Amino acid sequence: MGLFNDPNRIPENYGLKTAGGLAVYFIAMQLIDKHHHVELRLFNLVILSVGIYYALKKFKNTHEHHMNYFRGLIVGVATSAIASVLFGAFLFIYMKINPSLLQSIQENEPMGHYLNEYMSAFIVALEGVFSGLLVTFVLMNYVDSDEVNDPAGESD
Repeated sequence: MGLFNDPNRIPENYGLKTAGGLAVYFIAMQLIDKHHHVELRLFNLVILSVGIYYALKKFKNTHEHHMNYFRGLIVGVATSAIASVLFGAFLFIYMKINPSLLQSIQENEPMGHYLNEYMSAFIVALEGVFSGLLVTFVLMNYVDSDEVNDPAGESD
């Protein structure tokens, strides 16, 4: 079984896909010269939310339509952590290849002169992990999950 169809590797699968979506969006904003519009970063949250939602949906479909609430939290947070760390690594490499992005951040952001490639990538990854935690918590209240007291396969 490969990474993309193994029911036990859903966070890796959807984390990788979500990171790819974030990277494609970032490159698209660079190409159309809209990368300096901070408010467009909100679409990253939409991409992350979609990735987590589909990871939770896939988990439920591959586990006989049973999903424990806490297991769902783990799947969502792991998906967002993998996506965020991979996207942070992508940004780190991008800033090493294209130092003009870091220079622009350093010149235009209030605390920019304290930033380097390492801190910038770390901040993006950390922001993504905490955003994913919040998104997962919200989504778990909308996705049907098993009762906490019902073992999988024994509910009515």
